[in-house]
Parts: sequence; structure tokens; C-alpha cells
Amino acid sequence: MSRKTWLKYALICVSLIFIIVCITISYKSTIKTSLALENNMVTHFIDVGQGDCTLIQVNNKNLLIDSGTSDSKQKLIRYLKKNNIIKLDYIIATHPHEDHIGGMASVIKNFEIGEFYAPKAITSTGVFTDMIHALRDKNLKIKIAAPNTSLNLGPNATCFMLSPNKTTYDNLNNYSCALKISYKNSTYLFTGDIETQAEQEILANNYDLSADVLKVAHHGSKTSSSKEFLAKVYPKIAIISCGIDNDYGHPNKETLDRLKKLNTIIYRTDISKTIVLISDGSKIKKLDN
Repeated sequence: MSRKTWLKYALICVSLIFIIVCITISYKSTIKTSLALENNMVTHFIDVGQGDCTLIQVNNKNLLIDSGTSDSKQKLIRYLKKNNIIKLDYIIATHPHEDHIGGMASVIKNFEIGEFYAPKAITSTGVFTDMIHALRDKNLKIKIAAPNTSLNLGPNATCFMLSPNKTTYDNLNNYSCALKISYKNSTYLFTGDIETQAEQEILANNYDLSADVLKVAHHGSKTSSSKEFLAKVYPKIAIISCGIDNDYGHPNKETLDRLKKLNTIIYRTDISKTIVLISDGSKIKKLDN
């Protein structure tokens, strides 16, 4: 066998091995995802840089909370398709800031949508306009997010909204739709970008805010996660969605210190990338990346 023929043969063998390895990894990943979804709630805190996006899967239903930034929209679409998402039963756009709805038009265009919720707040930004046009193209109407609104996530699951509690705010962050989700004995609190004012309004309604998992408000900003609010939630796990070396200094040291005083385990997307938690209804564990 000539050297040229041998090299050609070796290259073919290496290519075949590479393909087989890739198929095996993909197959194992699919099996792992399928097993994870069976009789569990899986929550994906998707790394979208300096933004927010969470996918919740339970009882064969899919709920998407926010869609990250415009820059991350293609990454988000790939992630959802990789996880075999065809239909999003519910979408919640917590409030119309670009880092929360930047990818929303693309999501609406690429997937079947059940119900779409958002607060009664508008902006003149391009991403907001694109989102409205995408909804109109599919004849979808926005359902107004309001306290005590419930979403049907199937057996052993509850989902209800806690905010916004006013119709007008000076700060767009306070329009954020916060919601609490329970699966059997596991509880989660999602807070959008609510700041201290909205936190106080939620506290005044005397909701049971205790939660095993807290999606920390406003990327860990110092204007959110007040001591009083965190004391009511008392989370075992806190998730902070933020970008690496972001210009805002998120998460704020004071916020981190308040969480640490509660002995809360903190996971951050700028450090861990996408974070996936799985609950069987009693125990919550973090899946390895």
C-alpha cells in the first residue's frame, strides 16, 4: 500500500470514528433528556448572556419565560430545537426590555404557541414591535399578566402569577410578571426584573413566597432582592442570569451577601452557562452540563 493510499485510508477511518462518537453522544443526550422528563419537572435556565430566559417542562407541557437578548436569539432557537420543542404551551414575556424579549419574535415564528402572556406595558423599541408583528402574523393575542392568574401545567403542578400589582409604574422593571410554580413538594419563584417597590407590593398581598428555587430578580442587581423579600422566600437555591463581565456589575456584592447569609446555593449563568434543575417532586438536583 502506498503512503498516499495509506493516509487516505487513515483519514477515512478517523472520520468514521468521529461520526460514530458524535452519533453516540447525541443518542445518549436524547436518552438522558427523555429519562429526565419522565415524572419530573425540568427547568432550564438558559444562558443568553446579559438577559433572562427559562424553559420549564412538566407533564408534557412547555412554558417559556422570556427569551433573552437579540444577540442570543439563534442560540436560543437551537437550544429549544435540541430539546425537541415543537410547541410552547405558554409563553410569558415578563416585561418589554430587550434583554427579556429580544428573541421573542424568532421564538414565535419558529414554534407553535399556545397562550402568550405579558403585562400591559408597551415600548417603542424595535424588538417590541417585532414581537407584536410576529404575534399578529400567527393571530395570537396577548393575555394580560395579572396577580392570581393560573396556568394549567397538568397533574401535581400549580402555576400562578404574583404581579404586576399596579397598572402604571415609573420604572419598566416593576411591570415584571412574577410567578410561583410548584411541582408536588418542590417550589420555584420567578421574579423577572422586579425591584424593591414591586417586591413590597407582593409582600403586602401576603402570598406564601417560600420557595426551594429563586430566579433572582434583575440579574442580581442591588435594586432588587431586598432583605425582607429574601427572608420570606428563603431559597435553598438561587439562580442568577447574567453576562460575563457585564457593564452593570451584575450580580451586586450586597445581593450575593444577602443570599449567602441564608446559606443559599448560588448558581450563575456567567460562570456555569446554562443551568438545568430536575425535580422528582421532593428532591431538586442540578444536572451536569
